[in-house]
Amino acid sequence: MQEHPGLFDDAGLPPASSAPAAAAAHVPPAADAAHVPLAERLRPHHLDDVVGQRHLLGPGKPLRVAFETRRLHSMLFWGPPGVGKTTLARLMADAFDADFLPLSAVLAGVKDIRDAVAQAQAARQRGRATIVFVDEVHRFNKSQQDAFLPHVESGLFTFIGATTENPSFEVNSALLSRAVVYVLEPLDDADLLALMQRALPGSGVERIDPAAAQRLMRHADGDARRLLGALELALQAAQRADQTSLSADLLEQTLGATLLRFDKGGEQTYDLISALHKSVRGSDVDAALYWFARMLEGGADPRYLARRLIRMAVEDIGLADPKALTLALEAAQTYERLGSPEGELALAQAVVYLAITPKSNAVYKAFNAARAFAREQGTQAVPLHLRNAPTKLMKNLGYGRDYRYAHDEEDAFAAGESYFPEGMTPPRFYHPTPRGLEERIARRMHDLAQRNAQQRGLSASDATGDTVPPPPNPD
Repeated sequence: MQEHPGLFDDAGLPPASSAPAAAAAHVPPAADAAHVPLAERLRPHHLDDVVGQRHLLGPGKPLRVAFETRRLHSMLFWGPPGVGKTTLARLMADAFDADFLPLSAVLAGVKDIRDAVAQAQAARQRGRATIVFVDEVHRFNKSQQDAFLPHVESGLFTFIGATTENPSFEVNSALLSRAVVYVLEPLDDADLLALMQRALPGSGVERIDPAAAQRLMRHADGDARRLLGALELALQAAQRADQTSLSADLLEQTLGATLLRFDKGGEQTYDLISALHKSVRGSDVDAALYWFARMLEGGADPRYLARRLIRMAVEDIGLADPKALTLALEAAQTYERLGSPEGELALAQAVVYLAITPKSNAVYKAFNAARAFAREQGTQAVPLHLRNAPTKLMKNLGYGRDYRYAHDEEDAFAAGESYFPEGMTPPRFYHPTPRGLEERIARRMHDLAQRNAQQRGLSASDATGDTVPPPPNPD
């Protein structure tokens, strides 16, 4: 954890009396707040009280300018849970003295959208502006998102959407083009410590020990709501134990296992698996293990990880080390037999092996090139000597005639034989690397190309459609 002078000293967080006065004003009397969650009690009522998002709310930054110039516009807040998306939308409604109509895309339907439109029309007749806030907007389908378009264009209301998913993929392009996207970031340690300070007044706890503060921040993982939910339980436990300092031991009694941020099926999934894949491809064993562990700790399905490891084996290692695919498949099978947590060790072993073994994407590139070439060439007739001839009629038509059975020739290789359609210049798709088994494959391809060229009276380049590299010098 980074050092933050002034946030807490060797004794822990500062006493409750040193918390900012503005923050304390958000805490209602104990009798009124008895059943209100701490996260809701600490929700900011003024822009200056918002914790985090300095890149949007600092002096001269986009949202700060929008508030100060009173230029209301449709927007999308994109960021992980608990970073202030709903809070900012509410503050915007307060700042512009607009009616605030919240919708949850998880629960709302077309009828709710129609009701919001009717309320906005009534508000316009009263001379008031309206903000329609849609939480989890990515959960609305295309037709539901389209229902907002005519009213956003007419200015009936200002649309603000919140999403944890990449709006480029989850929000209709028409709606996306009419809204400014603001990216909200996870809260950093300083932000989380500031929130802890705000929670102390009236709690009966005067300070939080440094070890407990660090544990809370790891648990929160940048999520203010998650931090305050855990802290509220811990403060209640400290009150029951008649303790004025929240210790790490007391915290552990109330805190569940840390769950790192991982949105199954969401963008975070693809960011993390991308980091794992690129670490394996880059032959960084420790980084690969780190991202693999991050995903497991975040709740990723080990079977999903096993499938991706198999993909890495064929895409990035290929014939440089064919054993990589075997090991990845065996690791997946081992997990199926053992389950968690024992089977995860087999997957970790596969991660290490895939990361350290020689790399080649030669087959991957060759396959893509062959498919593209086949599409471009269209339907080419199979040469007669390569056709199947299971009937007498087919044999009479010349099917299979003059075919040379490779096993009957020297070294089981029919030198000079052509296996491409007639008139086609033989392309070359596969370019083996000088790494691992592919070094031997390259030697074999070079030798066969030379024999083909000798048989046809051509150069190796003419025989293959591309220059066949000479075999690497032996060590």
